Amino acid sequence: MRSNPTSLSTSGLRAAVVGAGAFGRHHATKYADMDGVRLVAIADPSVEARAAAMAKFGVPTVADWRDLLGKVDVVSVCSPAVTHAAIVRGFLEAGVHVLVEKPIATTLSEADALIALAEEKDLVLTVGHQERFVFAHSGLLDFVDAPLAIECWRAGPWTGRGADVSSVLDLMIHDLDLVHRLIPGAVTDVQAEGRATHGRLADEVSAVVQFENGTQARLLSSRISDERRRGLRAVYPDGVIEIDFVTRQVKNTTRRPLCAPDLADPLGASVAAFVAAARSGAMTLVRPEEARRALETALLIDEAATPRTQIRAGKEVALQA
Repeated sequence: MRSNPTSLSTSGLRAAVVGAGAFGRHHATKYADMDGVRLVAIADPSVEARAAAMAKFGVPTVADWRDLLGKVDVVSVCSPAVTHAAIVRGFLEAGVHVLVEKPIATTLSEADALIALAEEKDLVLTVGHQERFVFAHSGLLDFVDAPLAIECWRAGPWTGRGADVSSVLDLMIHDLDLVHRLIPGAVTDVQAEGRATHGRLADEVSAVVQFENGTQARLLSSRISDERRRGLRAVYPDGVIEIDFVTRQVKNTTRRPLCAPDLADPLGASVAAFVAAARSGAMTLVRPEEARRALETALLIDEAATPRTQIRAGKEVALQA
């Protein structure tokens, strides 16, 4: 519980979005439709993106996010991952509550500095692991015991989005957040393999993560798949739970109550929870320390999965170690 919630003026909380790409536009829509909140500006260095945002939302746009400092109460940072740390730090230093899309940062030192700054300033810092809201809605997070084993897969065709980081930080980090939420304790071993096709960063990674309690997690992330697949399989002492997040189908042979993962608007729930925390000082569902934990494991996987080959013009070329 924060001790110093943000006062809500008669005109509502002033909200802004940094990054006018697909995620940024979704965030802006949530703020624009929310009672007690005013979407006041959107920042993006792209002239075309700013023009499209202004046409859609009818609010001022700026090229430099620094122009928003001192003019907003809450902000969503939806810029490329490699820019997260600097932008989040700037807003926190200016006294602004921040919701940053995953990952929280791209290094542990950056993440630690942001967490410490948010605590020092008594500000909300939360991360866009909005699928946590889907898991909470389904009841999957209510089990007191950890699974004996878990598999997670997340794959889709190449879009070009998120290519400033590997598929681990782009995609798998969602599942790492879930895995850490379901499995207590430390990671004891990481094994991984990666493959790069569109640059030096891994576009497809498979990983095996061992935890100190004996649970093993197997994960796959791919942004170069021919088909869209996303799901999990968790083995418990009393049975198996399988969830297909694309078809929303659930197979449950355990005695544990579980709903379909059909939360209609997880991003809306995430933004609403962020705004509520800024207003009241309540704890957010996704704490920055948890996002840091997922980042730590993601970086271990990245290191283990450094691609050794790259596909160029249909030929496989050896990379330098």
